[in-house]
Amino acid sequence: MGDLAVLRTRLEQLDRVIVAFSGGADSAFLAWVAHDTLGPDRVTAVTAVSPSLAGFEHDDCAALAAEWDLRWVEVPTTEMLDAAYQRNDADRCFHCKDALMEAVAPLADAEGAAVVLGVNVDDLGDHRPGQRAAGERGASFPLVDAGFTKADVRAVSRRLGLRTWDKPAAACLASRVPYGTTVTMGVLASVEQAETALRRLGFVDLRVRHYGDLARIEVPVADLERVVAGRSEIVDAVGAAGYTYVTLDLEGLRSGNLNQALDRGARGSTSGS
Repeated sequence: MGDLAVLRTRLEQLDRVIVAFSGGADSAFLAWVAHDTLGPDRVTAVTAVSPSLAGFEHDDCAALAAEWDLRWVEVPTTEMLDAAYQRNDADRCFHCKDALMEAVAPLADAEGAAVVLGVNVDDLGDHRPGQRAAGERGASFPLVDAGFTKADVRAVSRRLGLRTWDKPAAACLASRVPYGTTVTMGVLASVEQAETALRRLGFVDLRVRHYGDLARIEVPVADLERVVAGRSEIVDAVGAAGYTYVTLDLEGLRSGNLNQALDRGARGSTSGS
């Protein structure tokens, strides 16, 4: 069970922090607790701005910063200029997080601050090369140090009255693109347009996975019937984003879904050796 007192102690030990602030439940919780513990002069929430950040996520970062009186800074990142990132292999997130750490380094140096990320204990068991990149660059993971799981983050956030306690899990737009498919500005724009259209139709928790001219929609299992019932509107909305074929994943929404391909590949390599 995550311990809020331990988290506060860990932040006090770090003294001054730069919080990588995506606006999700984890980074929002960490930013709020850091601000509450250390005060506004020792905490800066930093949001990486690039084509892989959905517009609605950026807007919510700005709104949360205003609501909580956070010192908030936007930093442009340049991962889209990196051929290794665009290539989109299993280490894509490494290059993205490395670009973030490069962008925040001058600010951290100027502030004499540690860079902290909202990584929780549950994240340690998944394929997360971004964590490796951040760790190699000297970032700290205070939620892990204090034993917080995702459920703990949500429970304590709710107790503190943070509106992010039940915010659906989100990830960068590039996470919708299968490994091996080149990440381009056009691909990211199509994914964002399709997901924005579905949100306007009332779907909150969703992913649109990009497979060339085919879009695969993932929503929680409880929403599957609603997608089918509204299929005409949904096909039109997603088709307007440039997709010829619109499909529905009957297994429902699974965070980190595309990592399953890596798991299958690893099993295949093991069985074939």
